[in-house]
Amino acid sequence: MTPSCDVAVIGAGILGLAHAWSAAKRGLRVTLFERCPRAAGASIRNFGMVWPIGQPAGPPRETALLSRTRWLELRDTSGLWVNECGSLHLAYRGDELAVLEEFVSQEGGPTDDLRLLSADEVLARSPAANPESLLGGLWSATELCVNPRTTIAHLPAHLRDRYNVDLQFHTPVTRVDGHKIIAGDGRTWHADRVVVCSGSDFETLFPEVFRNAPLTLCKLQMLRTAAQPDALRIGPHLAGGLTLRHYTSFRDCPSLQALCDRIDRETPELNRYGIHVMASQNDAGQVILGDSHEYGEEISPFDKPEIDELILRELRRMIRLPDWTIAERWHGIYAKCTDGLVYESEPEPGVHVVVGPGGAGMTLSFGLAEQQWSRWAGPSRVEP
Repeated sequence: MTPSCDVAVIGAGILGLAHAWSAAKRGLRVTLFERCPRAAGASIRNFGMVWPIGQPAGPPRETALLSRTRWLELRDTSGLWVNECGSLHLAYRGDELAVLEEFVSQEGGPTDDLRLLSADEVLARSPAANPESLLGGLWSATELCVNPRTTIAHLPAHLRDRYNVDLQFHTPVTRVDGHKIIAGDGRTWHADRVVVCSGSDFETLFPEVFRNAPLTLCKLQMLRTAAQPDALRIGPHLAGGLTLRHYTSFRDCPSLQALCDRIDRETPELNRYGIHVMASQNDAGQVILGDSHEYGEEISPFDKPEIDELILRELRRMIRLPDWTIAERWHGIYAKCTDGLVYESEPEPGVHVVVGPGGAGMTLSFGLAEQQWSRWAGPSRVEP
C-alpha cells in the first residue's frame, strides 16, 4: 500500500524545515524528504545570523521579525541554542557614521532597541571592536545568533519527536507527478500537498519552471576561527561600513552613495568579489568570518585564496581577536530570487515550489513558511 500524508516537503534545509514545522503545527501529517543523510547545502554554510536589520521596513522586516519570534519559540521548545545577541555596525569613517545617523532618523529616531552609540559605548558592548579610529556604532537589539550546523542536524528529530513528522532522509526524490512522489529507488508516496524547498536542485523536478524562474546562483567564501581563549565572547554580531552597501535596508540613506564611491575608489578589489565583512560567534566560542559574493557565470568550483586574504584584511581593521587561527574554510552556493524575498510557483495543482531566499534563509524562512501556511491552512491549531 502506498504511504500517504497530508503534506510532503522536499528538502530539509532551513526553508524545508520551516515549512514542515508550520504544517505540523496545524495538525497536518507531514513527510520530510532529504536526498542526503543530513542536509549539507547552503543552510549549514552561513553565519547563523538572524538579521532583521538587513531587511527594509515594511513586509520584509515584518517577515524577519516573525521569523525571530519563531526562533525564540524553537529555543524554548527544543533546547536548541539561540542567542539574543543583537548587532553592532561599527563606524570608522565619517561617511559610515553619516549613513548610520540617517538610518536611525528614517526608522523614526532612537529607541532602546535601535540607537547610535559612542565609541566608548560600543567598546562596552563588544571587547572585540577595534578601538583605533572608532567613531561610534549602531546598536540593534533584534538580531539572533544560531548554530546552523547543529540546528539543521537536530531540528528534524525535534519535528519527528514532537509533531510525528515522518523523516525520509537519504531519499532523493526524482519525480513529482501530481500528488505522487517518486524516489530514486522506486518507492512512492501520496501527498495532498507537495512543497518543494530544494533550492536550485528543483531543476531536476521541474526543468521548464526552473528555466524561467528569476533565480541566480551566488557563491560565498567563509572562514571560522578556533574557539577563542579564556571563553572570550565578542558580544553582538559585528558588521562595518562595507556591510552598509550590501543590505537593502540602508539603500535610501542619502550618504550611502558617497560611501560606495569611496569604497570603489579606494578598494575596488572588494567590489570585484562582492566582499563585505561580518563576524558572529557560535555556542562553541568559534568566530565565523566572511564573506564574498560571486554570481552566475563567475562561480568556479575552486576557491580563491585572495578572497580569504581580503576578508581577513578588512576584518583585522574592524575587530580584534586574541586568536586568529583559522580552523576551517569553506564555500557555499545558494539560489537567490532576483524578484522578491523568495521564489514561489505552482507548476501543478497542489504542488508548490518555494526556493531562493538567498543569503537571508536563516532570517526569513520561519516567517515565510508561517505566512504561507496561514494562507493555505489558516492559523496554527497545535500548541507550541
